[in-house]
Amino acid sequence: MQLWLAIVLIVVALLGGGVGGFFFARNYFKKYLEKNPPINEQMIRAMMSQMGRKPSEKQVRQVMASMKQEK
Repeated sequence: MQLWLAIVLIVVALLGGGVGGFFFARNYFKKYLEKNPPINEQMIRAMMSQMGRKPSEKQVRQVMASMKQEK
């Protein structure tokens, strides 16, 4: 009887750990994206405008392509 109890406890612990790990990872990833949002085309246009340049669509796409290539 003790063997069955040990097996059940191990299965319950694995399921609990999996569910807990999922929610922990999801929460961590949400906080990470809030602190470090991904850069999009609007952000590139805003940065170029702050530097005193009016970016063309070609320039914005070139910057996006170079950033994707770096990753």
